Amino acid sequence: MRFDDEPAAGENLPILPGHTSPGRFERILRAGQFAVTAEIAPPDSADPEDVYARAALFDGYVDAINATDSSGANCHMSSMGICSLLTRRGYAMILQQSCRDRNRIAMQGDVLGAAAMGVCNVLCLSGDGVQSGDHPQAKPVFDMDSISALGMVRHMRDEQQFLSGRAISSPPRLFLGAAANPFAPPLDFRPHRMAKKIAAGAQFIQTQYCFDVDRMKTFMAQVRDMGLLEEAFVLAGVGPLASAKAAEWIRKNVAGVHIPDDIIKRLAGAEDQKQEGVDLCVDLIEQMREIEGVSGVHVMAYRMEDRIGEIVSRSNALNGREPWRPAA
Repeated sequence: MRFDDEPAAGENLPILPGHTSPGRFERILRAGQFAVTAEIAPPDSADPEDVYARAALFDGYVDAINATDSSGANCHMSSMGICSLLTRRGYAMILQQSCRDRNRIAMQGDVLGAAAMGVCNVLCLSGDGVQSGDHPQAKPVFDMDSISALGMVRHMRDEQQFLSGRAISSPPRLFLGAAANPFAPPLDFRPHRMAKKIAAGAQFIQTQYCFDVDRMKTFMAQVRDMGLLEEAFVLAGVGPLASAKAAEWIRKNVAGVHIPDDIIKRLAGAEDQKQEGVDLCVDLIEQMREIEGVSGVHVMAYRMEDRIGEIVSRSNALNGREPWRPAA
């Protein structure tokens, strides 16, 4: 989708009635378009060119980019740093905020700083425990969890106040997001957990990897029956798997990821397992598009970011629509 009032790089659009941000990502979803987001792999580097090169892989294929916040409790360039670099070039960024590493004072300051840079979207996460990452000796903070963090950012935006009650002269205009995992037990609790996040302020939801289509259908039916899709947009998490061995490792070692046996068998039986992983991702996107209430996909292609263009194009996720790309 292109807009007549498309801004220059580093600028935002006017805020439309019923919108809370000036961002393109919110406009795409509220216009009823099937949205595509992706995660950028943060570099272990202070060179901005490393960030620009990674972002360029998404040009013309995604509506917004998540800048991950030390996912898995492993240290990389910060989400704030990546957002600072890429908003200047006109990318629609989703700042991820993990409660693991910052207290409410730091988080509120980061929200204002991000909004001032042109970030229009914030995803609030509790964060993986430090014991799972490369700095297990680090002291976790967890002053808040994802739900209380959402409420905090919404309060800053809507009430124009810090949690202390002190006024904010120019509030952050943001579209708020949260994560959901339809595949983690207890399964019946998952829709209610998502409902709490929406009640706290979440306007869009990005799910964990969806390899079990039947379970995703059940989850979406439950959230539809609860009326949650009238309040938030759901983007299904998808991504290519490099091999059957990689898939086995992920389901054994990455908390919350459910990969059914038939997916492993499909990969193991392929002559080119990496290509089969891409084909599988394309198939899953096509199936997600058919589930009532799924408003888009969130593509997590760790170390396979160069295949996102192929995946998005072959799946026709954009239905002929061209997302923003930097001017030539």
